[in-house]
Amino acid sequence: MRWNMRLVAAQRGIWKASDLLRLFAEHGLVISAGKMSGLWSGKPVTIKLADLDVICVALDCQVGDLLIPEPETVTRFGQETAKPAADATRPTDIQAVIPRRRDGRSLPPL
Repeated sequence: MRWNMRLVAAQRGIWKASDLLRLFAEHGLVISAGKMSGLWSGKPVTIKLADLDVICVALDCQVGDLLIPEPETVTRFGQETAKPAADATRPTDIQAVIPRRRDGRSLPPL
């Protein structure tokens, strides 16, 4: 899913996160500056459904305006994922790094 709130706000003449923060507060949604930053920047970590309701009312939009599906990013069971092309600048003889304690002894196996 892609978060599209900034575009929806711009379509309604809201160009600053602080203006949107005030609009949310008028509708009863008081959020921190950090949470607002995530909502405004385009990648919120989490969002409550109740908050989503308030956002939709404040912006006079539907959930589908805020969340854009990206089905091409989903890997389906049994489907091979595309492997990145080999980088010619990287050496091919890279050895695995083995973690060791500061005193030089090996760590116990997991």
